[in-house]
Amino acid sequence: MALESDRPYGQMNFLVDIGEGTDGPKAGFQEVSGLGMEVSVAEYRNGNSPTNNVIKVQAISKQTDVTLKRGVIGSLNLYTWLDAIRNGDRNARRTVRIMLMTEDHSAPVFTWRLLEARPAKYTTGPFSGKGTDVAVEELVLTYERLEME
Repeated sequence: MALESDRPYGQMNFLVDIGEGTDGPKAGFQEVSGLGMEVSVAEYRNGNSPTNNVIKVQAISKQTDVTLKRGVIGSLNLYTWLDAIRNGDRNARRTVRIMLMTEDHSAPVFTWRLLEARPAKYTTGPFSGKGTDVAVEELVLTYERLEME
């Protein structure tokens, strides 16, 4: 359920449930990007239409891929999920929930649900012997439907 406020919420308080039922370190992501959807529009005109205008008809809806980034924590849960998808396990599709939280983390403000989500791409690195940055892994999810509550 959406929680309305007189002022905008900050973007830095969020939880990600990748369908494992936990929101602890195994799903502690630093960044979520790409959440969105689009409804395509087709232009149509009957040949016998009395006006020379097209009408706009809703067509296919499309969801954008979502990218999750987190520091490498030595957990294989993302790889295990990707491996199950790669090996054709249809049951490996999940419902992923991304929740924007209140400033005190007491309640979700807004929840995006990615239905039939599955990994499409996994990357990590770059690694540098002279670097001081945190090692980060990135998972791109594709999904069939976006719902918001």
